[in-house]
Amino acid sequence: MNKILLAEDDNDMRRFLVRALENAGYQVISYDNGLEAYHRLREEPFELLLTDIVMPEMDGIELARRASDIDPDIKIMFITGFAAVALNPDSQAPKDAKILSKPFHLKDLVNEVQKMLTAA
Repeated sequence: MNKILLAEDDNDMRRFLVRALENAGYQVISYDNGLEAYHRLREEPFELLLTDIVMPEMDGIELARRASDIDPDIKIMFITGFAAVALNPDSQAPKDAKILSKPFHLKDLVNEVQKMLTAA
């Protein structure tokens, strides 16, 4: 079973995402800020980091950079209403990261996650 680390500070959004991904067969560990997610990432491997960009304590871009340092093979997807921030070359977001702009349908999220995790 693929393990997903989710960092999303909006409680309702986080619950919806966890439920949708678990219903699709994924194991999801979620946190409401980037710093706690980073500490968990240091403890065990995950196949995918799914993170909001704008969060307290550590933003999603910093979390993604640190995740890539820990595990260069981890797949990263940003879920954000601020896609332009992630796309900005100055942000230093990992180059292979996927960006899913809010609002999105949960089915689209599950489809994108599945594509990322099945890609070689």
